[in-house]
Amino acid sequence: MAAPSLVPAPHAEGDPVVDLNADLGEEVTDDDALLAVVTSANVACGYHAGSAATMRAVCDGAVGRGVAVGAQVSYADRPHFGRVPVEVAYEVLREQVAHQVGVLSDIARAAGTSVRYLKPHGALYHRVLDDEEQALAVLDGSGVLPVLTMPGALGDLAWASGRRVVLEGFPDRGYDAHGRLVPRGRPGAVLDDSAAIAARAVELAATVGSVCVHGDTPGAVGHARACREALERSGRRLAPFA
Repeated sequence: MAAPSLVPAPHAEGDPVVDLNADLGEEVTDDDALLAVVTSANVACGYHAGSAATMRAVCDGAVGRGVAVGAQVSYADRPHFGRVPVEVAYEVLREQVAHQVGVLSDIARAAGTSVRYLKPHGALYHRVLDDEEQALAVLDGSGVLPVLTMPGALGDLAWASGRRVVLEGFPDRGYDAHGRLVPRGRPGAVLDDSAAIAARAVELAATVGSVCVHGDTPGAVGHARACREALERSGRRLAPFA
């Protein structure tokens, strides 16, 4: 069975399209400025950050700019910003994911759009790359939404069930020898030079369907602008994958 990591977002032959996504609604960055740059917005659904008000604001802004809205689901862990692993039973996590997607879907619908994909956040994102039970809980709680992820269990299971899987890369983060992100707090985990980040974005665009800039990183807006400019200079057309 072919690996979903080899299936980027499909576009017309010869059309070098790439998506640029960022985390929004976390109340730590300039959402309006990021919405003017990115093509997809991973919206915090209230479990690690955000609120109904921030979700509404991001959805309203996304509609006006043609930005796709995605549900950024997380463990229920606001004190740690969703970045600490949590032991949650399958049934509980499934319902938590369903609740997050449902809340954002209602808000998006009221704004004139819809939730068009799913992306886990933080510790949950990394957990479901290896933990099949947690990955299934995320998938079963999110209907048939396309999945944005790195290679791993979540993408494998989603692809096997017939769901669309889009691979993403992180130009503002360091990778280890196994192709996983270097844990935050370790040397080289987070990059802060916009030029270097932009150059990596161009490299990653050759193998992924979407490039992600972390919205909570200092200088996120500048990094995103540099990535977009470099991608466009390289001949890429930016558009939502979903």
